[in-house]
Amino acid sequence: MSKSDKYPAESGRRRFVKGVVGGAALAGVGAMGSATVNTLTTAGGVGGGATVATTIAQTGGPAPRGLPQIPLQVTDDGYIEGIWPETTTVTQEGQEIQVAQQDLGGKTYSGEWFQYCGVESQANIAPDFESDNLFRAAPGKYDWQDETYDAGERIHVDDFSNYDTWGNGIGDEGVGKPASVTWRSEDADTNLNAIVIRSPRIEEAVANSNDEWLEASTDQGFIAYLNVCTHFCCIPDYKVLEESARYDAENGTYCVCHQSTYDPFTLEEALFIARPRPSE
Repeated sequence: MSKSDKYPAESGRRRFVKGVVGGAALAGVGAMGSATVNTLTTAGGVGGGATVATTIAQTGGPAPRGLPQIPLQVTDDGYIEGIWPETTTVTQEGQEIQVAQQDLGGKTYSGEWFQYCGVESQANIAPDFESDNLFRAAPGKYDWQDETYDAGERIHVDDFSNYDTWGNGIGDEGVGKPASVTWRSEDADTNLNAIVIRSPRIEEAVANSNDEWLEASTDQGFIAYLNVCTHFCCIPDYKVLEESARYDAENGTYCVCHQSTYDPFTLEEALFIARPRPSE
């Protein structure tokens, strides 16, 4: 296990928002993207195209959209496990290809959510890549984590027991306790970088929103997302840099490269053109 949009001010609480792109907006982007999809899904690649992903909200800066959420669950023995979609075979442009896609919480959850910024070229994003899908510690961001885990160790629910009071001097205490992790990266040449947070805000949202997706994609207050900025592919930080307060992101996720900011406690749906994976 280890080594050793908001509520009104008077409520003092934060509202969990599920933003939904309007039908007209979706149609417009979809029509615009159709020609692009045709150029992307040629013999040079497979999969990809117009994709609606559930993301943590983009709240500022030049990033075009939020960071894709990784649905998760806590295993029977207490480890935190990302959910990878089921692998199926579909016909696209006259050829059969494998895709990772399944219905989850009333939505279509797809591996294409993560196909951007070069991630689509990584072997561990391939639909049939074999992995136990457990989140594993990646050192260097949080003192508590570096004192608890060696790199590559599985993270465990017991080590988040103080999540409702945890703080590190950045923003407010008790917002959520984070861990920097890799996902589907065992026996892979490159890592999928992610952040896992256990937060009372997620627990409140599940209890109060009656949201099918939220119930299916989070567990015991845990939420996760792929930690690759949608602007220029940098690695953002959650409650790491004091500078984030200048951009109203001291309790959120902040990318130091170009000051894009994200709210990990607000989910949105984002339509974008997922890049194709290399030909198999």
